[in-house]
Amino acid sequence: MGWLFAVARGLQERDRGVVLASLPAIAAGHLASVAVVALAIGLTGSLVTATVLSVLGGTVLVAFGLWQLLSTRHFRWVGMRLTLPQLAAWSFLMSSAHGAGLMLIPLFTGLHAEGRPLSGGLEVAALHTLAMFAVAGTVAVLVYQVAGLTVLRRAWFNVDRLWAVALVVAGGLTLAQLAH
Repeated sequence: MGWLFAVARGLQERDRGVVLASLPAIAAGHLASVAVVALAIGLTGSLVTATVLSVLGGTVLVAFGLWQLLSTRHFRWVGMRLTLPQLAAWSFLMSSAHGAGLMLIPLFTGLHAEGRPLSGGLEVAALHTLAMFAVAGTVAVLVYQVAGLTVLRRAWFNVDRLWAVALVVAGGLTLAQLAH
């Protein structure tokens, strides 16, 4: 949802530069969220701890995803007028709530077998964030430049529901990996 926040900020200020300036703050918060999980798994150095984190993470993902699918409530904070540090904090919270780092637990735990849980985990976190940054940036600029709010009013779909399904699937895959 970071791209939408960047577009909203740009439309409020009528400035594409605001859209572009928002993206690094969003990526920084996202990276921090993913890195916390990567560090937790990497620093323990224990397959038992990684397995426990995988079970807990997978269970939390499935439970949170199902809660999101069945809930009609939506998280609200302070609106769309945030400073860049506040935007980074929002991104950290939303990435954590949406399970961005937890979704990568299968990759993080697999790095133990390769003997590089910490460095590999941070590489995965950085690559994941770079991909998110590129996609979110492309979408944000295209929506801002080409569509603006018109397309969002006419062709909107519930991204929260899509995220909830992604969380349930990622949690299920995390738990299924443990069965092998």
